[in-house]
Amino acid sequence: MDNAKPFCISKREVWEAYKRVKANQGAEGVDGQSIEQFEEELENNLYRLWNRMCSGSYFPPPVRRVDIPKSDGQLRPLGIPTVSDRIAQMVVQRYLEPIVEPLFHGDSYGYRPGRSAHQALSVTRQRCWRYDWVLDLDLKSFFDTIDWELLLRALRRHTDCKWVLLYIERWLKAPVCMPDGTLVERKQGTPQGAVISPLLANLFLHYAFDRWMAEKHPDIPFERYADDIICHCASEAQARVLKNALGQRFMQCHLELHPHKTKIVYCKDANRRGSYPEQRFDFLGYTFRPRSSRTREGKLFTSFAPAVSEKAAKAIRQRMRRWRLHHRNDLALEEIARWTRPIVMGWVRYYGRFHASVLRGALRTLDDFLVRWSQRKYKRLRAHKARAWQWLWRVHSRQPDLFAHWALASTVGR
Repeated sequence: MDNAKPFCISKREVWEAYKRVKANQGAEGVDGQSIEQFEEELENNLYRLWNRMCSGSYFPPPVRRVDIPKSDGQLRPLGIPTVSDRIAQMVVQRYLEPIVEPLFHGDSYGYRPGRSAHQALSVTRQRCWRYDWVLDLDLKSFFDTIDWELLLRALRRHTDCKWVLLYIERWLKAPVCMPDGTLVERKQGTPQGAVISPLLANLFLHYAFDRWMAEKHPDIPFERYADDIICHCASEAQARVLKNALGQRFMQCHLELHPHKTKIVYCKDANRRGSYPEQRFDFLGYTFRPRSSRTREGKLFTSFAPAVSEKAAKAIRQRMRRWRLHHRNDLALEEIARWTRPIVMGWVRYYGRFHASVLRGALRTLDDFLVRWSQRKYKRLRAHKARAWQWLWRVHSRQPDLFAHWALASTVGR
């Protein structure tokens, strides 16, 4: 019986957690076991995990360290748990989320059910039209510097469930297995890549930032997506006061504002006078800056608006170059379209929401490669680039839905 164990965790909860982890996929942990390999002995593996969690004898293995290149040339450290550990963390998340989720602030959007990056971007755009100034906050190494004592204190305010608190503390203290195999002990932070980390991060910042803002600066709206934070101010002076106050607040929470990446931005548009050095900021892969827009009557005006960021556009172009499509003469055009569609469609759906014409410029790289592919594939086009572009335009006219990005434009390569 489930109740014979010290901790009452139902087998159904472990099963539901497994289904969520399977749907999310993910890389192997330190044991090298994939989800497919875990499923080879699914019943035994899930029973063993349930048995250990119920008895209190479950100890998480080290997390595998993976360094992901960032757009600024630095590396973002990720911690990849094993499949079993991801399932165990999902069990705890499913217990904890219904308790803390209703308490979270309405302008916290990251990793929450029913909320999205597009919602955060849309609200940010609207508020930039109403408020002249933005304080763009950047927390230095946030996930790596979360204070465990403060986090556990916040947790205990909302649950006294012994097994939830026990396992979260063990996950926080689990060592990191570096690429060379050495184990590194940790004394703070929660690894990015862990299932439970986003919920813990939201709980920490709920107290460190969200509630503090609601109490101390209720007149200043903000959008927060995990540790990406935008605050809207009525004046430059207000933004400076807020920046100084937040610097002190985060120090109290053992966090630090990045001295170079945190900045005050003027939301310049057609109705706002004056010139200031900072008139753009990046948020969730979009750059907000003054842009030419059209009214419903077709008249041009300057609006402070978002579009795919230069960093994101560069990453998109680099990935398309790595495909080396112009060397894939073994594939038919329809096969290339099928192969690229899921990835390009993801870009279109995310980055095409606002000012899609900017994304269209980045995705023109794919058309460039299709032209080069056609010149290697068909002898009649080999020495005639203009003719190859005409060929691609005719394909687009006949099959406008063949490539995912063609829906963004009425013309190809123009």
